[in-house]
Amino acid sequence: TCEPPVNVLGALEPGALKSLLRRLTITAVALGVAGVVIALVLGAPWVGVGIALGVIAGFFNLRSVDKQVARVDVDPEASSKALRRMVGSRSMARLAVITVLVVVLLLIYAPLGIGIVVGLVIFQLAFVVNVIRAMLAQGGVA
Repeated sequence: TCEPPVNVLGALEPGALKSLLRRLTITAVALGVAGVVIALVLGAPWVGVGIALGVIAGFFNLRSVDKQVARVDVDPEASSKALRRMVGSRSMARLAVITVLVVVLLLIYAPLGIGIVVGLVIFQLAFVVNVIRAMLAQGGVA
């Protein structure tokens, strides 16, 4: 049998999300700075610039999703299906724009594009690790 998907962030205790975002910020910035330093030591400054831009793009995407969800929560008239479609379509459009920009930068100047991909990966890994940590701290998903 297939179990329904779990809304992990929705399963967090109310105060845990703010703490999660604070730890995510610290972790992502620290890993991003470490990546930039490593890139500079290896003589790849454009990769370092790309890493910084990738981490920034990860934060931009997360903040955009947060703003969309906050707007959705205040509209009691909208159906849940319409709300999911609205948030999903905007998220897909934003991710498509980010993807196209990264691919174009990869084609124009590969070190910068590769750095952005690395920065996005750093941000996503920091996000996943911090979500898992928050879930384990509160005893898992109910």
